[in-house]
Amino acid sequence: MRRTAKKLSGRRIWVNSEAMFSQLSDNLEGVFKKLRGHGKISEKNISDAMREVRMALLEADVDFKVAKDFIAKVKEKAMGESVIKSITPGQQIVKIFQDELAALLGGDAAPLDLNPPARIMMVGLNGAGKTTTSAKLALHLRKQNRRPVLIACDLIRPAAVDQLVTLAKQIDVPVYAPEKGEKDVIKVAKAGIKFAKDNDATVTIFDTAGRQEIDDELIEELKGLHKVVDPKETLLVADSATGQQAVSVAQTFLNAVSITGLVLTRVDGDARGGAALSMRSVTQMPIKFIGEGEKMSALSEFHPDRMAGRILGMGDVVSLVETAAEAVDQDEAMRMAERLQKAQFDFNDFLAQMKMMRSLGPLENILGMLPGMSKMSDLSVDEKQIGRTEAIVLSMTPKERRRPEIIKASRRKRIARGSGTSVTEVNQLLRQFSEMRKMMRSKGKMKKLMKQMGGGTPPGLGF
Repeated sequence: MRRTAKKLSGRRIWVNSEAMFSQLSDNLEGVFKKLRGHGKISEKNISDAMREVRMALLEADVDFKVAKDFIAKVKEKAMGESVIKSITPGQQIVKIFQDELAALLGGDAAPLDLNPPARIMMVGLNGAGKTTTSAKLALHLRKQNRRPVLIACDLIRPAAVDQLVTLAKQIDVPVYAPEKGEKDVIKVAKAGIKFAKDNDATVTIFDTAGRQEIDDELIEELKGLHKVVDPKETLLVADSATGQQAVSVAQTFLNAVSITGLVLTRVDGDARGGAALSMRSVTQMPIKFIGEGEKMSALSEFHPDRMAGRILGMGDVVSLVETAAEAVDQDEAMRMAERLQKAQFDFNDFLAQMKMMRSLGPLENILGMLPGMSKMSDLSVDEKQIGRTEAIVLSMTPKERRRPEIIKASRRKRIARGSGTSVTEVNQLLRQFSEMRKMMRSKGKMKKLMKQMGGGTPPGLGF
């Protein structure tokens, strides 16, 4: 999504996994727009387009060899006679590109091997986010009715053990922490395995040490630990902004401990995404998860086909529906739909709706899953404005929320003082809310609004 960082103070504007590929997505948009514009496609058209695609991949920090091999596969299929002579050759080439991109991102995507003894070893460079990701993964598995435990095996980084203990308490997962000053990681791992058995755990997650750079000492320690733990899964945790270093990092860890999958962190802050494509291609290991924020719940299973669609601006409605199904109270949603239908929507419902939307995650994340929305250059969500709006509503009395029409001048001044906003902002919210209620009472206007938005009638409103 094209947005400036000025919209949100104190935090990065990009808050969804699509941000990881936003630069690539923007560059590809122009290439494929040209292809779709041709009634007929020649070999020269395809060669020119593939040259631009290769440049887009390289600018996104994709490894040169990875980009070259990928383009060769796409070009070979695009040059086929059935494509060039078809009625919609441009569309067919886009489809070929999407399929190959999904395959590159992980055509062999597979769930975690959680057959007993389900042991997961987290490896990677220092600062990649191993400790936080270990806790996020534990929470993810606990939500699936697993019984995870965390084992603190990072005895090098100061406060690493304390950090894991703190995170474990937040997510209510048992954690094994060695005594302060302990240096024998093998001893810790063996004690951790016993701890897991004593706690009747079904999954054991080992958080390991890293270094700023790969060195022999780190590799030897990991090899010894890997032999003792004998994990079903060895996940390489990598910062998505690793760039050209991604290939050497991935190759080294793959050779040392036979990694089984990748976890990409901080995908909300990197617009290029080259590390994802490069690591995936070099290791031939699937991207299992992506970390999309700082919250403990901000870890998502990676779906290559869905991500390919999002890179090409096709949205990801499946993930949106899954997110909504998990986060939204269906009974509350039905109750709200009925009140909308009867034009009984008040500020109490407004607050409930805001809470429901926030449970889905960052609003720009949700918008990014809608087809075409990621390409709207003026699309942005001002979280500070949302906060001010919520403060205004919370400063109203229960009676005022139910009957906003009673909010006259003196009440408006009180609400403005209580919310830290201006009377002008209070007046604006009340005016917009009044207009919305009027529209709800007019089925014709609601239908017109939905058509303008490019959609049909909202479910449950019965227009």
